[in-house]
Amino acid sequence: MGFDDEEVVSLLGRLSDAKAPSGFEDEVVDIVRGFCEGWADVEVNSLLDVLVTPHNCTGDRPRLMLDAHGDEVGAMVRSIRENGAMSFVELGRFSQGVLAGQDVLVRTTEGEWVHGVVGCRPPHFQTDAERAANVAPELILDVGATSYDEAVDLFGMGMGEPVVPATRFSADPAHGVAFGKAFDCRAGVCALLLALRELSCRDDLAFDVVASISGQEEVGERGVAAAARHFEPKLAYMFEGCPADDTFMPSSDVQAALHKGPMFRYFDCCMITNPRYQRHVLSVAAEQGLPCQTSVRTGGGTDGGVVHLMDVPCVVSGVPCRYIHAGTSVCAIDDVKTSAELAVAVCGGMTLDQAASF
Repeated sequence: MGFDDEEVVSLLGRLSDAKAPSGFEDEVVDIVRGFCEGWADVEVNSLLDVLVTPHNCTGDRPRLMLDAHGDEVGAMVRSIRENGAMSFVELGRFSQGVLAGQDVLVRTTEGEWVHGVVGCRPPHFQTDAERAANVAPELILDVGATSYDEAVDLFGMGMGEPVVPATRFSADPAHGVAFGKAFDCRAGVCALLLALRELSCRDDLAFDVVASISGQEEVGERGVAAAARHFEPKLAYMFEGCPADDTFMPSSDVQAALHKGPMFRYFDCCMITNPRYQRHVLSVAAEQGLPCQTSVRTGGGTDGGVVHLMDVPCVVSGVPCRYIHAGTSVCAIDDVKTSAELAVAVCGGMTLDQAASF
């Protein structure tokens, strides 16, 4: 088993560039459909969950569900003002301070995308009282319109339209890194798709391995609940694009660093990971000589938080990504590949007795 660097970068790039904030995952849906053509059946529900059933599934075996969320943090137009500027709400949550001055794409009412910027009042116009209070200036959305009519009639702006960072994916294969938006969780989607295709070629599996590319994770893990109800899995293996901490934490506290493999969390805000399942995955990684990392997180959550409450044991394989929930993130290509390889080893070797012991 081996995954080609060129294919990994190409798939990750297409996924990263897809404009798909929560509730508007259509472009990711199209990419997944194309990738699965010929070896899996694909369904899409009203939440834009992509439900993938490989052709080697028999229907007679219990299901093991892979999951990664297809949405990204973004925004939505809230109102259009008389001067042509717009207010907006966030879809998910951006890191504090990253939006001001961000180059963005705004969808028009006709479905096209136009450039804009998240504007803020320059410091030249702040009062002494505002500076003393350290009050963050209001952020607005600006596509260059000078009036309400121009914003609507010329630029095609409308209430409820989505907004995403205008970042374009790039890779540096010589150094093994990639730059782009939405690595949370498109890096996880990339690893999932590669692993699922590999498993779809196997005829010795104890489980029917299916997958969901779930929607609306960034606004409360909404899509994965519908996916789990659809598949009724006995076991779940989640993928994430998890926040790397290797550029701002003391070395002794780093729990997710680039080039050290996927990160498996014992704890976060929504789940205490099943310890028996976690130990099994870590033992498989050691047996296969695949690097991985572990963490105890004080913030954040994943789709596992919803599914484990359905009495489905879950683990979460996170591809470490620097600066998620911002306009540009950084990840390591080898971490995406290792995430896929470990998933194949775990899910491909899982027995019914092992799963029952979790």
